[in-house]
Amino acid sequence: MAQIEKCPTGGNYGGKRMIMNSNVRNFCIIAHIDHGKSTLADRFLELTGTVSKRDMKNQILDSMDLERERGITIKLTPVRMKYELKNPNYKFQAPNNHQVGAQNSEFILNLIDTPGHVDFNYEVSRSLAAVEGAVLLVDATQGVQAQTIANLYLALEQNLVIIPVINKIDMPIADVKKTKAEIIHLLGCEEDEILLTSAKTGEGVDEILQAVIKLVPPPTDNSSAPPRALIFDSEYNDYKGVVASVRIVDGELKKGDKIYLMTTKTPAEILEIGYYTPKFTPSEKLANGEIGYVVTGLKEVRDCRVGDTITSAVKNAESPLPGYKETKPMVFAGIFPKEGDAYQELREAIEKLKLNDASLSYEPEKSQALGFGFRCGFLGMLHLDIFQERLRREHNLEIVITTPSVAYKLLKTGGEEITIRGPQEMPDASRIQKAYEPIMFLDIITPADFVGNVMGLISERRGRYLNTEYLSAGSGQRALLHYEIPLASLITDFYDKLKTVTSGYASMNYEFKEYTETDIVKLDIFVADEPVEALSTLVWREESYKTGKKIVESLKETLPRQQFALKIQAAIGGKIIAAERLSALRKDVLAKMSGGDYTRKLKLLQKQKKGKKKLIASGKVDIPTESYLAVLKR
Repeated sequence: MAQIEKCPTGGNYGGKRMIMNSNVRNFCIIAHIDHGKSTLADRFLELTGTVSKRDMKNQILDSMDLERERGITIKLTPVRMKYELKNPNYKFQAPNNHQVGAQNSEFILNLIDTPGHVDFNYEVSRSLAAVEGAVLLVDATQGVQAQTIANLYLALEQNLVIIPVINKIDMPIADVKKTKAEIIHLLGCEEDEILLTSAKTGEGVDEILQAVIKLVPPPTDNSSAPPRALIFDSEYNDYKGVVASVRIVDGELKKGDKIYLMTTKTPAEILEIGYYTPKFTPSEKLANGEIGYVVTGLKEVRDCRVGDTITSAVKNAESPLPGYKETKPMVFAGIFPKEGDAYQELREAIEKLKLNDASLSYEPEKSQALGFGFRCGFLGMLHLDIFQERLRREHNLEIVITTPSVAYKLLKTGGEEITIRGPQEMPDASRIQKAYEPIMFLDIITPADFVGNVMGLISERRGRYLNTEYLSAGSGQRALLHYEIPLASLITDFYDKLKTVTSGYASMNYEFKEYTETDIVKLDIFVADEPVEALSTLVWREESYKTGKKIVESLKETLPRQQFALKIQAAIGGKIIAAERLSALRKDVLAKMSGGDYTRKLKLLQKQKKGKKKLIASGKVDIPTESYLAVLKR
């Protein structure tokens, strides 16, 4: 039996009434980016009365300003809803003989809203491990997209019940028939198993919740076992300390319980326990199968890791839950404070963001030019972009970012194998025997009319064609292209170029395959004969001239002019391969002269010439952040 406490928003959750474990459903929404996940979640909250009309707003589960501005979900968000079946004649045909609960009874629905972009699929995988079912949402105007397929495979690996739903059926350009055919091709389901909805108007939303109750099994009843709770997310609160989002797998946890985090071996006490509505709603306990939060009171963010298991310090479980597979960062960049004395603030900010972003990795790094900072690992360029924006907004930090690179494996002449994550770690070329780069499986879904454009783009980026599948037939046919491609080809502007050559219709997803042999060199950038370490990068030897030329041209356009002529150079080893010259600011030293012969003017001009020579020899150039960003986005 799962006892639910009194809900302040009006639900009768608690000590007043016992709700059977069979009346609990845990599910999430998975979809490609911009297919309407957050809007559908809004309709769920409205329909169930979880959020009052006064407090309701669009994308209510997207709590960050960045999410609202960009129209994307970045963080998984749990919420608990109460739902009462209104149809007394509703026929249940539940799979696996699970008990659905009494008709016309009250159900507790725990929803987790997930991101859709490939850079945040670790958020999706953690959500899937905490639930029993998933609503697979597909946009009727766009059809099945690359990330739809990737998220579906993640759900199938967890043996979740999949409920296919077609969204945006109210749109004039919606093609429901074609989208149904693509889902049937993907899932092998029957046509009448696919639900139709419009998250914008609310049409069909009630049927989705009924399908969740009908098809998603309730949590397994392990209420008599020693308590075990899986931490699937966490955050740092200035007043509460570390707050862990948990799924109770075994037993129950109560307020005031002495607990133990099994991986970090950290004791703590539950200062507060409850669930999300989506605000913090305190409760006396969380029972078997429920999803909620635990306020640990811990002040050290490293003591509470995502994937750890919480158990009772008194009734200790024998072994922790499996947790999560560690993510492998794909893109690495150096993050340095613009002001050297802000290093400690940067470290604390990254630690707090790491608690809220489990796919982030970081380690200290020292740069000769930039001082002390961190080498951070990200899942992609959007992940990096969001991270640096959160540092600026949430922690008020001004930072410098070095050129992103991927992790290469090197075999040195002595037989030692090392992994380098940036150009600063690159040893001398004479000590390198072989170099290996990461290769990715790349899936691209595009209308058949643009297949030639996509193939041309990927050929330029050193991709290798594998095969093509067709998701639909007739007019508007769409192709699924499979490629192998170096990760270094994907981390700069590949996605933007893909959207350009397909008029915005293509979508992509990628995952790691293997390391293969390559020929890379370190490209150094010099400004006024001084090396700019932050702009050094690792490139393929055959592309080094083109890349060096782009960087020096970008710097020439963005660097402020100085009182002396500025040399901007790109070099490999001691060889200059590209150079530009930024002319000096000209100060009219003769303007103050009202008269006089030519010798007086010549004297002033000669004095100015000597001063410029002195500046060239000793002048320092302060490179603004805008110039770094211009190179990053080249």
